[in-house]
Amino acid sequence: MKINLFKLEKNKRFNYNPRYYKDKSIKNIYEFDSVYKKNRNYNNTSDLSSQWKEARIFHRNRSNRSFSNRIVVIFLLLVLIFLFIIDFDLSIFYS
Repeated sequence: MKINLFKLEKNKRFNYNPRYYKDKSIKNIYEFDSVYKKNRNYNNTSDLSSQWKEARIFHRNRSNRSFSNRIVVIFLLLVLIFLFIIDFDLSIFYS
């Protein structure tokens, strides 16, 4: 038996898509149906958790890296300003 002291159990996800559900979105009347489209697994428009999961996966990228670098630079500047205000002597680091 595996015991996790700090890890909580993940809740089981229940995703119910009714078979005969009339969606309230407006559909294109000129669209042709295909065999592949009929059998495709669509997420229900009222299922917010699946929409949230898809949006997170879609927006996951490396562009946030510059944001974190910017935060580090701002933090270092604030530390230096604080040290200047309290008149910290930097000569203790030099011999």
